[in-house]
Amino acid sequence: MPNDWVVKPVRLPLIRRRCQVCASDSFRTSGKFRVNANHKLLDVWLLALCTKCGATTKINIFERANVRALNPELLERAHQNDPTLAAELLQDGVVRRRNHISLDWSDAWRLDTGGSDDKDLDVMDVSVRFAAQIPVRPVRLIAEGCGLSRGEVERMVMEGTLVSAARLSGKLSSDFTFTLKRHAA
Repeated sequence: MPNDWVVKPVRLPLIRRRCQVCASDSFRTSGKFRVNANHKLLDVWLLALCTKCGATTKINIFERANVRALNPELLERAHQNDPTLAAELLQDGVVRRRNHISLDWSDAWRLDTGGSDDKDLDVMDVSVRFAAQIPVRPVRLIAEGCGLSRGEVERMVMEGTLVSAARLSGKLSSDFTFTLKRHAA
């Protein structure tokens, strides 16, 4: 029976961008939006504060967009400062590229293994699902979920006792499965 693990966000990630005031490189957002109207054109920004000096920066979501071109539900969510909208928009590659930002997910996620006690089984099939596009090293997830060191997990990959169709080196942000075969001692 396969185990189902889920990588879940626990807070919004840090935003990597150079601060114009103190030269820090990280901002934190609480999900607050600013909507500015100029006749029938709207600007929508996600506001973020520098983690060092508290200076505000604006992440451009829409610029000079016609009111009728915007989804009314999205606009209402921005007016309501919906933090889930902030999370969705930060996941959008177009928004990140347009604003020259990247995300730092360090300490912003957790692994939910479902409380399974199958860590001592000889063969363990695991399905890992991502609740958001959080780039994480699979070796780190497997080590954390199985209570092993990263070195042990890397050794198991090299020996072939840990196999997956996904590439286990580097980072992944999409669902994958793996099988861990332990040798009985």
